[in-house]
Amino acid sequence: MVVQHNMQAMNANRMLNITTGAQSKSTEKLSSGYRINRAADDAAGLTISEKMRKQIRGLDQASTNAQDGVSSVQTAEGALTEVHSMLQRMNELAVQAANGTNSKESDRQAIQDEIDQLTTEIDRVAETTKFNEIYLLKGDSNGGTKNVFMKGHDAGLKGTLTDSAKSATFVMDDLEAGDKVTIAGKEYSIGSTAADAKASYAGAAAGDKVTIDGTEYTVVDAGGTEDAGANKLKVASIDAKVKDGSVVSYKTSKLTVMTDANTDGIDDDDSSVISKNVAETKITAELTAANNIGTVDHAATVAKTAANGKTTYTITKGYATVADTLSFNLHVGADADMTNKITVDIDTMNSANLGIKGLNVTDATGTAATYAVDAISDAIAKVSSQRSALGAVQNRLEHTIDNLDNIVENTTTAESRIRDTDMAEEMVEYSKNNILAQAGQSMLAQANQSTQGVLSLLQ
Repeated sequence: MVVQHNMQAMNANRMLNITTGAQSKSTEKLSSGYRINRAADDAAGLTISEKMRKQIRGLDQASTNAQDGVSSVQTAEGALTEVHSMLQRMNELAVQAANGTNSKESDRQAIQDEIDQLTTEIDRVAETTKFNEIYLLKGDSNGGTKNVFMKGHDAGLKGTLTDSAKSATFVMDDLEAGDKVTIAGKEYSIGSTAADAKASYAGAAAGDKVTIDGTEYTVVDAGGTEDAGANKLKVASIDAKVKDGSVVSYKTSKLTVMTDANTDGIDDDDSSVISKNVAETKITAELTAANNIGTVDHAATVAKTAANGKTTYTITKGYATVADTLSFNLHVGADADMTNKITVDIDTMNSANLGIKGLNVTDATGTAATYAVDAISDAIAKVSSQRSALGAVQNRLEHTIDNLDNIVENTTTAESRIRDTDMAEEMVEYSKNNILAQAGQSMLAQANQSTQGVLSLLQ
């Protein structure tokens, strides 16, 4: 028997310390709910878990970002709903003003007053609509500008319009004497000069019929004999019958010789009969008027050329200078990858960009109102396009949010398997260690008592 070294007690104490340490770790895991509370618990698992936590928290914030994006888009789109409503009312008013039964001084002015108020309100909505102090409908806040070219219009004329970015071309058949043409809602006849009328039958053959002012003449060959009583005349003699105001018919041609003592290109007896040059001047003027609605910073111009039986009116478009498009990125991912950004673009939605600034319908004939209908239609289409784009972005963001939330759920599940305590398994471990601790304490007590037998030898 020895008393200096109680090996049984030392062994029992060592094992009790091990059990107590294990019991302490089990207690920590059970109380925290985590299997890994420090790097020493599972170094590799901790690294993987923290990497997953970074992704999870980043994706959670990305989902919030996308939700904020949906809110901002809904704010802009909601404001444009009212802009649409105002434009529809303006269209209603323009159609009303285009009607010929309106009084020039009262009815159209009352209509104009409401149009002015609606235009002002559209500008106010564009200036004040904001989300989190970001103005959504007034364009880029950095001061950049762009020129918005108005859409080309044909002023209701018969022909073919080809529109492009900065210019448009309107092509129509060459006007000839006797043609009918409607300009600004009024029908005109293209009058002819006496020379035009004579030229129409200059190549007539013997026996052909030429009617002048209701009298039919039979063409006699240049070498033939005229019979004035039977109205059989040579071409030169028929020419002598043509005077101002004459109506000359030959085959399918019917020309009215203008009476134009003032040489202004307008028939003195009938203002609806005009010369080709006057008609083309009027066409140019109407194309210019129709294409200048909304061109607040640079006016449109029209140039005429003729070739191969066609007259081409080249429209150099006017424009309004407005703020650049507002563009912002929504970061919808946990990483710095640029593909995690969704760009939202919103054009300036004021009256200048929509092409309705300075809209006026108070002319005497209603023609200006007719052209205004086209301009308002273009504005409605522009707002529709912007609303459609915002709706598409909103739908995309909603899918993005669903995807992000799904990834967060699955990644959290994976991280839980690495980091979280399996409570049932750990309770078994804890119970085992608890029993071992009690047994160790008992054995240590027994080992300490084993040396007491030495005292019996000293008695």
